[in-house]
Amino acid sequence: MTRIKICGITNKKDALDAAALGVDILGFVFYAKSKRYVEPRTVGDIANELPPYIGKVGVFVNEAKDKVLQIAEDTALDILQFHGDETPDYCDGFRDKYKVIKAFRLKDKKGLKKINDYDTDFILLDTYKTDSVGGTGETFDWGILKDFEILKPVILSGGLNPSNVAKAIKEIAPYGVDVSTGVEDAPGKKDLKLMKKFVENVRKLD
Repeated sequence: MTRIKICGITNKKDALDAAALGVDILGFVFYAKSKRYVEPRTVGDIANELPPYIGKVGVFVNEAKDKVLQIAEDTALDILQFHGDETPDYCDGFRDKYKVIKAFRLKDKKGLKKINDYDTDFILLDTYKTDSVGGTGETFDWGILKDFEILKPVILSGGLNPSNVAKAIKEIAPYGVDVSTGVEDAPGKKDLKLMKKFVENVRKLD
């Protein structure tokens, strides 16, 4: 069964709506420059009302380790996602307490070179854009993944939406799919109908 991660959650209503739809993971962005940044205090409040089976991911970009750990504890995170220039050693430093996702922003095959240097729990593949570290709403060329073996479970991101997620799953067969922009009315505000359609289109293939 393909895991579903909805990222860029900023409020309780969207979180509870997504949980009710049966998603597996919710992502909260703790990168202050993001349009989907959310205060740790808000996430802590949301976490208290989520079902225990919903995974809670904190998204960080080149953040100090102590701050990551403090936020993770305060917000009851299960998984840490690193979306910047974090090294393999940096990522390894959290795996005694948390599952770790390392994100890679791809524009061509060159971006694949360092992926297997990371001994994380999951690899997330996103779209490269010079002025953004995520939430671009644009897909990358999935063809660059052909004949390249990624040694960890892959979460596919980057421009997914209800219309293209089935095609993505058929082509890539990822462990999970990650959506943010593709189910939004505006940055950080999810559209319930779009989230429902996205989930339905993934589950039809399970």
